[in-house]
Parts: sequence; C-alpha cells; structure tokens
Amino acid sequence: MSYVAVGDSFTEGVGDPYPDGVFRGWADRVAEHLADHVGEVRYANLAVRGKLMRQIVTDQLPAALDMAPDLVSLCAGGNDLLRPGGDPERMARVLDHAVGRLRAVGSQVVLFTGVNVSNGYMRGTIGLFARYYMNVRAIADAHGCLLVDQWSMRALTDSRAWDADRLHMSPEGHRRLALRVAEVLGVPTDRRWDEPWPERESISWTQARRDDLTWARESLAPWIGRRLTGRSSGDDVTAKRPELTPVTRATAGRAEHGSV
Repeated sequence: MSYVAVGDSFTEGVGDPYPDGVFRGWADRVAEHLADHVGEVRYANLAVRGKLMRQIVTDQLPAALDMAPDLVSLCAGGNDLLRPGGDPERMARVLDHAVGRLRAVGSQVVLFTGVNVSNGYMRGTIGLFARYYMNVRAIADAHGCLLVDQWSMRALTDSRAWDADRLHMSPEGHRRLALRVAEVLGVPTDRRWDEPWPERESISWTQARRDDLTWARESLAPWIGRRLTGRSSGDDVTAKRPELTPVTRATAGRAEHGSV
C-alpha cells in the first residue's frame, strides 16, 4: 500500500527525534506499524514545520495528488489559528476543497481534530480551535473520511504527552497518537493509547515557576519573535521524505522501541 502524510510540524514529528536528530513522529510510527502488518508500505512525508494552510495546499497537495496514494493523512490549520485574523470557517472551506480533490483520485483521507488544551497561553484561542474542529468533523462526514478525534483523547492532556516547548508532542505523545491512528485504520496493536499514565511525584510551586520561566525564555520568546518578524521555523526546512519510498520491517528497525 502507499501512504502520504501532509501537514506541518505535527505531522513532521517535531518533538520526537530519532537518535540522529531527524524527527520521527506519529506518521513515521504509523507507516512502520503498517509495514509490520501488511508487508511493504511505500511512504512519503511532505510535512514541514511552521507551514500555514495555504502553503500546505499550494506546496504539498499537488505532490500528494500526483502520487495518488491509497492513504493520505492531512492535518493543517493550527499555525493559522495561532496568528491574528485566523478564520476557522475560511480555513474549513480550503480544507474541504483539498479533501475533495484527494478523494477524487481515490485516496482514503484521515483528518484530525486537535487536543483539548485550554490552559496557559492557549486559553484565549481555544474557542477558535473548537469552531474549526467542528468544521473538520463535518468535512470528514461529508467526504467519507476517517477521523482521529484528539479532542476526546484525555490521555494527551497530560503534560508528559508534550515536549518542553508545550506546543509539540513528546515521543510518548507521538507514540500514543500513532496507536490511536492505527486503531482508527483498523490495524491491531499490542498496547492501548489510553493506558493510564504512571504515578509521578508532584513538584513544588517554586520549581513549577522556574519551569515556566525556562519555557518562556527558550520557547515562547523565540516563537513570538518569529511571529513579529514574519519568519517561520520551517523557512529553511524541506520535506524529510518527499517521495514514496519503501518502509519495511527492516527499515522500521531504525527506531529504538519498535513500530509504535
């Protein structure tokens, strides 16, 4: 089978690096898991961090259409909604058109809602995200797409599911999401994405504030700086896997802890 992943940092796998520093992420994990169960999978990952909806549709969608794969995962819009003027309904119209084109070439499409994280710096935008994800659900229904509803995945609201930048998922978050995607695809797994997190010791108020200051200095300030200067974290980044190439059980072994 063939699988193309389209999107931004979420799909590129930021927060989940291989030992060599290249990002792995849930999409790579899903491709590896599929290869374990169906044999060879031809896989491309066109996602690039920081990309907006229009950039994904302009730069990545044509390549995906040319490949006409059996399966496409498409997640876009998060970066738009984190910028002033983000319009959930306008973005939904663009997404609807993109999904229609993918379905027209025979690809099954997997769409995503986001995680219901309404604390901290996300509090002011959660309403916009909720509106957009209602549209995503409607688009999935209209086009007969598969939907990974992260909004209902409470396991991903644990802070351990998130990287130190609090914007991208951690390796464990990506692993759990890959398990959920496999479940939606109907591919069996040995473990569950919603297994309880282990108990952990609470941290002091002082340490929590120190962590907040470190995050603000190392992650939030650079992010704001890029927004103010019109730069993106993906300006000098290209797709890590721009063409359909085989993923087999052997190549999946590059990962340290198995396929998912």
